[in-house]
Amino acid sequence: MVGKVLGIRELEQFSSRRSSIYVDPECEKFFELPLFIAASSNDITTKCQCWQFSPGKEPALRSFTEIQQLLQQNKKRDVKNILRENSWPINSPIRSQLWPALCAQHLTKQNMLDGFYWEMVHQVFGTTELSEKPIMLPAFVDATHCLPYHLTSTGRAVADRIVNVLGYDCPDITYSPVLYPITSLLLHFMSEEEAYLCLAGLVGSKEKTFINQTKLQHEVTWKTVMQIAKKHTKSAIAYFQRICPGQKLERVFMDWCWWILAGLPFQHLVRIMDCYFHEGIKVLYRVALVILNLFHKECQSNNEWSPDNIKNDIGNALIKFCKKIPVSPAKLLHAAFSIRGLSTQYISRIFIKTEMLLKSRSALNSGSKQLIKSRSSDNLPTSQSQVNIQMMSHTLTIREKLHSESCRNLLFTLWSWLPVRITMYQPVLLYTTEEHGCSLTTFYVRVEQHEPTLLMIKTCNNEVFGAYCSSRWFERNVKDDKGQRQAYFGTGETFLFSLYPERAKYPWVGIEGDRDLGHSSELFMAADSKMITIGGGEGQAIWMDENIRFGKTDGCKTFNNPPLCPSGDFEIRVLEVYGFVGV
Repeated sequence: MVGKVLGIRELEQFSSRRSSIYVDPECEKFFELPLFIAASSNDITTKCQCWQFSPGKEPALRSFTEIQQLLQQNKKRDVKNILRENSWPINSPIRSQLWPALCAQHLTKQNMLDGFYWEMVHQVFGTTELSEKPIMLPAFVDATHCLPYHLTSTGRAVADRIVNVLGYDCPDITYSPVLYPITSLLLHFMSEEEAYLCLAGLVGSKEKTFINQTKLQHEVTWKTVMQIAKKHTKSAIAYFQRICPGQKLERVFMDWCWWILAGLPFQHLVRIMDCYFHEGIKVLYRVALVILNLFHKECQSNNEWSPDNIKNDIGNALIKFCKKIPVSPAKLLHAAFSIRGLSTQYISRIFIKTEMLLKSRSALNSGSKQLIKSRSSDNLPTSQSQVNIQMMSHTLTIREKLHSESCRNLLFTLWSWLPVRITMYQPVLLYTTEEHGCSLTTFYVRVEQHEPTLLMIKTCNNEVFGAYCSSRWFERNVKDDKGQRQAYFGTGETFLFSLYPERAKYPWVGIEGDRDLGHSSELFMAADSKMITIGGGEGQAIWMDENIRFGKTDGCKTFNNPPLCPSGDFEIRVLEVYGFVGV
């Protein structure tokens, strides 16, 4: 169902100059005629650029049926290419089906279908009737950026209701300023219930990031954009720092998402969303880089953006520039997707590194009380879970050399090393050689779809060590843009540990600073049908053979670790792999 941005009567006057538009009467009441639309046809074609169409024959655009078939066949790359290349008019009815279908890919709570939303509305408000009185927005909404995009008062009330229901259903969302603007955009092309389901898919996505949901994620994201910009828009960054030596670059990038959401014209924003709903937040990263480069170019040739005019507030100048950006939506996206060296893996590494740096600095700045707390039982599994782990685990057995208290302390130590968000979930044994046999094939069948996993090895000499593996082992099969399998995968959250006879954690070397440590410092995980490897660069931290019987351990550059057992070579007595329920 398609709502309308412009008034129906005004648009019908120009049906000969544009594609036909379908407007659902149910949604019509949500939208109003923007203030910048004039009364005459000439005024509309000149002032409302989002409804202009280039003269001449346009190339045939792909239909929703074609895209739907590709989605059903899981041909995501083909869908990506179509979305990037097809500039559907802003009033095309395709988005009423396309956007819900794209967002549905990411929906994890299948029980949301068939009336779930209206049940939630009744539960939250006691009625499904739309209240005439304003309702209080959730705390995670940024009141200064509730962008309505020309919604009527009724449409804004619907948007308010949607974000309230989402906040009720997703209490883990604590800070998400972009959620309201995206809700407003969705309502232009679909019903209230469909918009909610789209948001639920974006918020709950496991494979890709679409919407930040905490202040930490928000800060990590803008700092990630800043780090990427320093590499990919060096000239622009150097220019801004030169004309504004006293203005911190951080202040500019804190508002990076508003260059796009609050600055760009509506027709640009809609085309960006076509790609964003499929590919995720990396689309916005790319667009932000293009905006920086375009702004830098204009600053050198246009007196409106001279140093004297922008030096006091570059951030505000960027948003003003975006409002009259000198390129079409198609050219903007073409430039964005032409940026080389900006792979998902690269962005993920920068993001994880930034997140870990912020967390480590936060721990240091919070003082000794916080550090003591992190070693307490606050983040430990429940008492029943502790019993379950000790009963299951032979690597931490109490029946041999380790006493019960030692076993408990080792468990507590290991738990304190896990990322804080993982400690909220209960561990479950996925694979053990004693029960499931010594086979790499069985290991993959039982483990490869779980993320993260905890590997624990006990050698025949009673040494106990292992690794926290941040990514799925299935990623050994993932191919890059050239169709080749990647030798290594994983992220900077991966770490090594030793529990017996020595206790030590060996985190990724990249969290120690911002310097580029090279490729050898990012060899986290590798696997094939013959072996498993964790850590690389002048040695492999953990290597196991296909029979999960023999292994070796060396120092490596990725974790800057010593060999995890004195002999280097080891024979595996027990290998256990744990997952986490609900992650």
